[in-house]
Amino acid sequence: MDISSLVSSVKSFFFRGIKSIPVVRERIQKEYNEIMKSLEGSLKPYKGKFASFKEIPREGKSQEDILQIMKEIKDFEESRWKDGYVSGAVYHGDEKHIDFLNKVYSIHSQTNPLHSDLWPSIGKYEAEVVAMTSFMLGADNSDNASICGTLSSGGTESILLAMKTYRDWARDTKGIHNPEVVLPITAHAAFDKASEYFHIKLVKIPIESDYRVNIEKVKNAISKNTIAIVGSAPSFPHGVIDPIEELSEIAREHGVGFHTDACLGGFLLPFAEKLGYQVPVFDFRLPGVTSISVDTHKYGYAAKGISVILYRTKELRRYQYFKITEWPGGIYFSPSFAGSRPGALSAMSWAAMVNIGEKGYMANAKKILETANKIKNEIKTIPDLFVLGDPLFNVSFSSHTIDIYKVMESMTHKNWSLNGLHKPSCVHICVTLRHAQEGVAERFITDLRESVAYVKAHPSEKGEMAPVYGMAATIPDRTAVADLLDMYMDLLYKIE
Repeated sequence: MDISSLVSSVKSFFFRGIKSIPVVRERIQKEYNEIMKSLEGSLKPYKGKFASFKEIPREGKSQEDILQIMKEIKDFEESRWKDGYVSGAVYHGDEKHIDFLNKVYSIHSQTNPLHSDLWPSIGKYEAEVVAMTSFMLGADNSDNASICGTLSSGGTESILLAMKTYRDWARDTKGIHNPEVVLPITAHAAFDKASEYFHIKLVKIPIESDYRVNIEKVKNAISKNTIAIVGSAPSFPHGVIDPIEELSEIAREHGVGFHTDACLGGFLLPFAEKLGYQVPVFDFRLPGVTSISVDTHKYGYAAKGISVILYRTKELRRYQYFKITEWPGGIYFSPSFAGSRPGALSAMSWAAMVNIGEKGYMANAKKILETANKIKNEIKTIPDLFVLGDPLFNVSFSSHTIDIYKVMESMTHKNWSLNGLHKPSCVHICVTLRHAQEGVAERFITDLRESVAYVKAHPSEKGEMAPVYGMAATIPDRTAVADLLDMYMDLLYKIE
């Protein structure tokens, strides 16, 4: 244990001890309640505006009334993302595209790929989505191509499936019963979820000054229990691509799996490369890459709830499958975690890819990358701010002179919804087609300049959310932050 880890452990131990004192615990709970109260207004904005239902109504409401309520709520919510005020979240958002996908959904609304005999169409769509995605990411399209995969409900499930697959593969082929995965500290939180669910130890490696993982420390972290190494293309926090080629070679030399998490960039980076941007190889063109997660519901422009997990071989993919042969209910199997799934989402993914086509993806990538470059360069001209690393489209920025979370809060008051990050404290905007609309990038920079000026002119102003982000970034007792997150999730399920 290094000195910084030791200091952090001592501080955490001290804070946990202080929290156990009744008067301190009561004070902390009071602070928590005040924070939740300040959040409730934004999370529960419909109080008194619409009827709430704590039980099934005795008389059902008319379809017309229900649709009217939903339309009013939709109109209230959609202006922010439609006008480009939101980081990520909605990656396409054009009305014509949304209408097209909604029509596709209505045609397939009753389909369920669990019943493949009733709806073989969904099997066709899913197989072709996997094939098109794998070809985009370095596979050939011959009949004997070994690259394969399945669909999932999103990037988190794709990552969970990959980690479960490596765990079972390593147990079966190598006799590993205490599995470890080596990954950057910037790897997506879904890997922590996989660690918790599947009892996999995560060996987290620090990043360098360019925000990419430290190669030498990855090499030193490999052990007899290592089942896989992970790299991001790009990382969610800072938008930079890990050294995938070097990492995948380390994995190949040690005979372990290598997973490229391309959930965010998988449908953008291949087209950025074709447009001439400097994109390091991160896909199946590298022999050490054995799996890739990539989200069709991000820059693939499908509806939310669909992702692809790819494997280099069918043998590896089979460790993902679930099969049971002795159940009294009959033979049961499923390729992913879910049993019943909405086949309409698979159909929408297929429809989006076939409709947009390579030229459409290229044109969209060009708009996004040019917009991101404009935003990145303009941020660099603001004296109190700096950009972290050299991102292509997921731009993180911070400050050495002012509280970056206060800047973010000021932007929130200007209707922006940005992502607050920590370690280091920073804010990012994930650029989408919504930001490529005329005038949006300029509005962002104007509002950002004004926010920086405001924070400099009011250094003692605390704000509502800035202290919460500051606490989450610096408090040594992480259980205190976890307590707040528990309360936040409880609040989500509170009836208005």
